[in-house]
Amino acid sequence: MRLDLSSQISLERIPQRYYKPENAFEESALTRYEKINTRIFETIEKGSIKVAKEIVKTMLEKQKNNRPFVLGLSGGVSPESVYEELVRIHKEDKVSFKNMVVFNTYEYYPLVDKSLSNLHFLKEAFLNHIDIKPENIYSPDVMVEKENVLDSYEKFEADLDKFDGLDYLLLGLGSKGNIGFNMPGSNVYSKTRLVVLDNDSINDAAPIFGTKDKVPLSAITMGVSDMLEAEIITLVAWGEQKAESIYQMVEGPVTDTVPASMLQTHENVKVVIDLSAADNLTRISYPWLVTSCEWDNKLIRRAIVWLCNKVDKPILKLTNKDYNENGLSELLATYGSAYNVNIKIFNDLQHTITGWPGGKPDADDTYRPERATPYPKKVIIFSPHPDDDVISMGGTFQRLVNQGHEVHVAYQTSGNIAVSDEEVIRYISFINSVRKKYDPMNIELREKYRQILNYLMNEKTKEDLDTPDILFIKGRIRREEARTATRYIGIPNENVHFLDLPFYETGKVKKSPISEMDVNIVKDFILTVKPHQMYVAGDLADPHGTHKVCLDAILAAVDIIKEDAWMKDCRIWMYRGAWMEWEIDHIEMAVPLSPEELRQKRNSILKHQSQMENAPFLGGDERLFWQRSEDRNRATAELYWKLGLASYEAIEAFVEYIPF
Repeated sequence: MRLDLSSQISLERIPQRYYKPENAFEESALTRYEKINTRIFETIEKGSIKVAKEIVKTMLEKQKNNRPFVLGLSGGVSPESVYEELVRIHKEDKVSFKNMVVFNTYEYYPLVDKSLSNLHFLKEAFLNHIDIKPENIYSPDVMVEKENVLDSYEKFEADLDKFDGLDYLLLGLGSKGNIGFNMPGSNVYSKTRLVVLDNDSINDAAPIFGTKDKVPLSAITMGVSDMLEAEIITLVAWGEQKAESIYQMVEGPVTDTVPASMLQTHENVKVVIDLSAADNLTRISYPWLVTSCEWDNKLIRRAIVWLCNKVDKPILKLTNKDYNENGLSELLATYGSAYNVNIKIFNDLQHTITGWPGGKPDADDTYRPERATPYPKKVIIFSPHPDDDVISMGGTFQRLVNQGHEVHVAYQTSGNIAVSDEEVIRYISFINSVRKKYDPMNIELREKYRQILNYLMNEKTKEDLDTPDILFIKGRIRREEARTATRYIGIPNENVHFLDLPFYETGKVKKSPISEMDVNIVKDFILTVKPHQMYVAGDLADPHGTHKVCLDAILAAVDIIKEDAWMKDCRIWMYRGAWMEWEIDHIEMAVPLSPEELRQKRNSILKHQSQMENAPFLGGDERLFWQRSEDRNRATAELYWKLGLASYEAIEAFVEYIPF
């Protein structure tokens, strides 16, 4: 069973020679804009194995000389896979880590619960599973009183000096280009210090602590100067959400607005990333600027859209001069003239637009993104959380229903951790009032309500988890909101399905890994419908990772059944919108929305009342989900208009997934 197929999607679009050049000459040309040695890997696993092997090699060289190996470690998601590989090397390859000395590069302050500390994470992920000596683990003391915090980080700095700095520093990359808690504005000469967390840092830390209000207001971080004194520095980053920060760090100027860019001044630093995180680098995103290209329709479209933005012209006004002056003369040589390229790409984009996402019956579908038959179609819309369907494709959802298709929606997770305690208090208070009127003698139910309210209003602390009863109620709140939204759109209750995949049901922000059980639930559901179309969330920039796991569960299920006869007539469309949108060179189906349809989409999103202003996990974007969705849909429509196509109020975009 293949459980990580989503990571393979980029491989289909990017020729290997762009990220794995054949020789030094080709590498020099491809990386001419990169100011840091950057290594791109096809998967997170391959990149993590490479980094772990290098760490072990460096450590063993120190062991030969009877010297300690001083390693700086970061928390966060990115280094986790490296730690997993280091643990494997220790257990399976019998490598000892006894000469390792570890410095925790940052820590939250103040903390009343050590289980929420970054050091606790490092121990759980790595240090507790190897034979490192406990006295060789150094971390700022964050349990001290405020008047003693200066002594805490000064001692940490003195311990670091005792070892003459770090031999090796493993870093992750923050959402604002920060390294550790050296946020924008940090000085290149900064040492270990106390920093006040800004709103972005608090949002980033919210998944660790459960909600924003549980995140400490400050942190102790190793300074930029301390980091740059390390002999070797490796920064790891994975996923689309890191792509812009990677670009700024690797190809941008050295600036304190992107603290990671200061790594450009170090003589022995490298960046290790996967293809998704490399997406904005010149050699991946604009390869025609650094090498000759293997031109296909999508790359040509990407180049023309880039050229239109650069010269501020619609497609059909581009000239031979525009192509020649901007590194695209290869296209002129291939197609003979700007006009030939222009009309080809204009038509390609025109053919992506359709008001019939399920296919237009009795119509010539030669140039339409969806086939006309069969009609009506059986359709499944998979939604990771109980609102991603309407947030990302609410207008298309409505059209599919209005155009007579049999539409099923399948909510993959309960979404129960994304409901505030205030919502539960409100609902329990309401249904308790109903109980008093219609079932006043139900002592058991009265006692249950009393216990829940007392726990939420009087007993629960910031560190406490929700009880099973509270998680049940939160899940039911989201479930009924989803039913309300689907009723508004117009599908019957029997077409609304709640899969409640097990990986999600931990009661914590951190979820379990995907399992065969998750895949089989999805597979069995697909087989009950045998659809002609499936819509799935391809929004892998979800900072909490749920979208990726849900997508992997679907793709693994499809991988199992792809040879079934009925699957030959099933198309799979990936949508985005909750966290980012498809770039125009990817778009294969664009569904335009009128102002009225956009208003209806907003109304369906607003049915999810618990996800409005007080939702716990809105992320760093201050806009509510309906606002983000509308802004992205309008931006896509505006881009089509600027390229010279029809002007629409909004557009929802889709990319077809073809099983590997």
